This record gives sequence, structure tokens and C-alpha cells, in this order.
Amino acid sequence: MTTERIVSSVRDDEEQQYEAGLRPRTLAEYVGQERVRENLAVSIAAARQRREALDHVLLYGPPGLGKTTLAYIVAQELEVQVRTTSGPVLERPGDLAALLTNLKEHEVLFIDEIHRMSPVIEEILYPALEDYELDIVIGQGPSARSVKVPLQPFTLIGATTRAGLLTSPLRTRFGIVHRLDFYTDDDLREIVTRSARILNVPVDGAAAGELARRGRGTPRVVNRLLRRVRDYAEVRADGAVDTAVAKQALELLGVDDNGFDEADRRLLRAVIDKFGGGPVGLNSIAAAISEEKEAIEDIYEPFLIQAGFIDRTPRGRVATERAYGYFGLEGPDRGPRLW
Repeated sequence: MTTERIVSSVRDDEEQQYEAGLRPRTLAEYVGQERVRENLAVSIAAARQRREALDHVLLYGPPGLGKTTLAYIVAQELEVQVRTTSGPVLERPGDLAALLTNLKEHEVLFIDEIHRMSPVIEEILYPALEDYELDIVIGQGPSARSVKVPLQPFTLIGATTRAGLLTSPLRTRFGIVHRLDFYTDDDLREIVTRSARILNVPVDGAAAGELARRGRGTPRVVNRLLRRVRDYAEVRADGAVDTAVAKQALELLGVDDNGFDEADRRLLRAVIDKFGGGPVGLNSIAAAISEEKEAIEDIYEPFLIQAGFIDRTPRGRVATERAYGYFGLEGPDRGPRLW
């Protein structure tokens, strides 16, 4: 399973308590995503000065980059409560109606995986977002009537890894839209240092750099690596993490200098060996490595593309020269690129 990978950006249920303990509480504590952070700071300050609800916010990007964390930070900065749910959980109109009618003035409703909401739920959400009211139908048949229930002004924060799956009517109702990008190694090093301090793990600067370099640009991954390296240091060393201890632990975990694990290598070798380096369709790759195509598109590909090992072209996925070089192979001569 994808979520069992040490470098998976998907959160396991068991990780929630760890993530909550490491999560920054304010924008000032939040590391990285400078443009997003600065824009949110301005929007939040303006909403507080006007004593209005913050515009609805859409956060999108690969998993593990801090969308949920930002939602909690926004509520903290607004000094209001945040109510959380997810798209798949909202099965019946009554589920959403119960959440919305219980929101107090200017509170935040956070919906994770918002792209997975059903069309019925979306239809109920539209008037709530625009006019702060619910349209509830009472009765059936000719005697049915619509009743408008007023709501307190609130802020919806939606998070998604697949913004392209959002319907246009829903997407246009968000006044603030931000994409979260992969973090730099410097940002991840700062995150490792902060997390190590919270976990009370001695980590020197060079070791923090080793973890950051293999963190796949993702705070969730680098924090998971830190916890596993901490375990190794406590059992095989004196509890402190220096460069040698970090490298030994990461080697034992099967995470190489690029942050790749066996699953990444298997995908790259499938494209190179079974499909001649591509172009190859997503369905074919999924069948070749026995993985769901959604997992490849949402979890594997974003980092492999960012790192320059896979190209996504109109004709399919292609292994790059860097991917061939990673395995010590000479790439095929595909002629001039047409994409």
C-alpha cells in the first residue's frame, strides 16, 4: 500500500497525534510558502479590521505540504474555532446542514478532499457560500416548499490535491485561491530543526541537511524521516543524530540521496524497461507496478516531475535523461522534442 511507504506524502491515521504536536500555530511560526503566507496575512488582517468573515479560501497542491495546518492557522489568527470534515464524509444534505447551522459568527469550516463532495452536497453549499443561507426543502411532491434558513457569516476553507476535479461553480465561489508548492531544502532544514527541538532530539546542522535533502520537498515526509532516525539513534547510537547516524538510518530505511524508495525505483524502471522510456499512458504504468492510477498521479508523479525524472507529455509519461542516469543507463535518442 502507498501509505506504508516511509516517503509517502499521505498521512496515516496513526500520524495524526504526531502531526498535531509538530504543527505550527501561527503564520509567524509557519516555515516556507512565503507568497501564500504573506497573502493570507494581509487578507486576515483586512477581515479583522472590517470585522467581517474572511473570504472563502481554496488551498490546493500535493499531499503533505501543509493545507490542513494552514486552515488551523487561519482560524487561530482570526481567533475563532475551526470545524473540520472531509468531502467523502458528507454523504447526506443533513450532514452539511448540521455543520453549517452550528457555526458561530466568523468561524471556519474546513473541508478536506473537497473535490470528493457529491453534487447534491455542492448544490446545498452554493447559497451558503454566497448568501449565508440554506435552502431546505420541506415535504414531497406538490406540497413541497422551500424554506430559507439564515446562517452566521463564516469562512469555508477547502483543501484538495486535485483542483482540476472541482466543478467551475464551486471553484468560482472561493475569493482566495492559493497553490502550495514543494518546499526548498533550506525550508525543510528549518522544519527539521524546529521539529527536533519539539521532540527533544539532538540533531546537528549537517544531519538536518541530510534529512531535508531526502524529504521530497514535503514537511510530512521529512518529519516522518526524523521520527524514524530518532528511533535508530536511540537504539544504535547515543540518541544524538549526526551526519553518520542520519545516513546509516536512512540507508536502513531504503531512502536514497534523492529521497527515492523502492516504489519510486520500481516505477522508473517500469517506464524504462517495459515501455522503452515512454511515452506511456498512466493506466499502463499502474498495471505494470500494481498501483492505483490515482496514487501515481497524486503521490508518485508530482515529486518525480518536480525532480526532473519524469516528463508528462500529451502522448504519455516519459523517463528523462536524469532517470536513465540515475540507473547508470544511457537514454534513448528520441530525436528533437516536439512538446
